[in-house]
Amino acid sequence: MDLPRDLIELEQAAWVELQAGALTVETAACVQVAVTQHAEATGASRYEVEQALKKLVRHPKPEG
Repeated sequence: MDLPRDLIELEQAAWVELQAGALTVETAACVQVAVTQHAEATGASRYEVEQALKKLVRHPKPEG
């Protein structure tokens, strides 16, 4: 799934906050809104967008 850079960056920020035990409601809400907007704009399932995004950010493929 092709995900826009800004959406990936939002999820990366949320993941950093989550790992530090400091995820804010504001960051989480921004990610959710962006996921919903991307799903609506592309006709994709919101769930599938969110899962693809989390997989990309939390379990990146090794480079090489």
